[in-house]
This record gives sequence, structure tokens and C-alpha cells, in this order.
Amino acid sequence: MPFLELDTNLPAARVPAGLEKRLCAAAAAILAKPEDRVNATVRPGLAMAVGGSAEPCAQLTVSSIGVVGTAEQNRDHSARFFEFLTKELSLGQDRILIRFFPLEPWQIGKKGTVMTFL
Repeated sequence: MPFLELDTNLPAARVPAGLEKRLCAAAAAILAKPEDRVNATVRPGLAMAVGGSAEPCAQLTVSSIGVVGTAEQNRDHSARFFEFLTKELSLGQDRILIRFFPLEPWQIGKKGTVMTFL
């Protein structure tokens, strides 16, 4: 069950409509997870700086069970997420950061329990 949070200082008017849905589809393909399990939040218009500069930028956080736990996995994921984000947001790679967080099933609550028991 991947969770994606995309923060950007781009104004909402510069963020393509439907980006959250395309981000879900891209994440499903990149992480090899069913799209109906992917959750995405897009937050435009934030006060942000990357590398000390407030020029247009974005930070993507990717949290998931079992697929973001190694450098090798994340190197591959990173390349594909960067390709998606540079195209969608019209930002250079130097203006985007990605953070990967591995999750355990007991850290995700759903249907009144945790994923361990579902």
C-alpha cells in the first residue's frame, strides 16, 4: 500500500489538473503495486526551498511496504519518478528531491485493524 506525498511551491494553477491520478498510475507501475492500493496527495503553493533556493521545486515522499527498502530498489524507482516528475511539473532534476521510507504492515491502519491482519 504505497503512500505518495508531493509537495511543491508551484502555484496550483501551474500544477497539471489530474496530477494526483497520474501519480497514482505511475507509482503503481514503478513500484509494481496494484493501482487501487496507491494513495497520493499533491500539495501545491507551499513555502519551500531546495538547496537554499526558493525557485520552483518539489519534494516527493514515497512510503511503501516491501519495495523501497534497498539502495538498488530506490535507484531504479528514483530514475522513473524523476522522469515522471520532470515531465509533469516542467522542473529540472536539480529542483526535485525524493525521499523513500520503507513501511511495515503493522504501521498502516485499515478497516479497523492494521495491514498485518488483513
